[in-house]
Amino acid sequence: MADYDADATELLETYDFLMKYIIIGEAGTGKSCLLHQFTHNSFKDHSQHTIGVEFSSRTVKLGEKRIKLQLWDTAGQERFRSVTRSYYRGAAGAILVYDITNRQSFQNLDRWLTDARALASSNLVVVLVGNKSDREDEREVEWAEASRWAAENNVHFLETSSLTGDNVEAPFLLCARSVLLSIESGSLDPDKAGSGVSYGDRALRRVNSSSRLSFGSLSYGRRKKATSKLRLKDYVPGTSNSKCC
Repeated sequence: MADYDADATELLETYDFLMKYIIIGEAGTGKSCLLHQFTHNSFKDHSQHTIGVEFSSRTVKLGEKRIKLQLWDTAGQERFRSVTRSYYRGAAGAILVYDITNRQSFQNLDRWLTDARALASSNLVVVLVGNKSDREDEREVEWAEASRWAAENNVHFLETSSLTGDNVEAPFLLCARSVLLSIESGSLDPDKAGSGVSYGDRALRRVNSSSRLSFGSLSYGRRKKATSKLRLKDYVPGTSNSKCC
């Protein structure tokens, strides 16, 4: 302990739970832009198709709970399917994305959902996201139709715009809240292998004063206030009562 500076005690990315999410759906639906907007609070210009899988993370707060989200952005192209499916295992949440201006991306949702439920956690929480809500004049999938599909498949549903940032926070927070409710009800055990959730460590961590600068960019309190219109208290797990855009 002599190597540690007593004045260098800091709360470094402490959290109550760690949750694994997968972001899935057809290529071109804006999955990477949605994730970038959520993690960086900005639109990702000149986005290229994801090759295989890309990883991001963000820590969020729900009530008194701090939750670190592991976010696995998967490629939507068929040629990467065998690779990306291996990352589904042990996922607690799935953000299933389609493009409201592309009917084909909506019609293929069944395949994505079937794969996710077959390979991820048995308690997988799925949120269906209709992306590109800013392009209303090009819409090919009506909100009511997508809402019916969500209800029939027992998933949550809402629409977002990764361009404007409208409602982008909502699917990630809704998914986390649903997982927390499962933990509180006893139907999900974070200690169980493959649950997609593990307990975190909110104890104060001591770091060597010489390494403090390396953590200077880890600030979660400076993000501008979320513009999400979603009120999480209005949601009941397993329903799709959410025309929130």
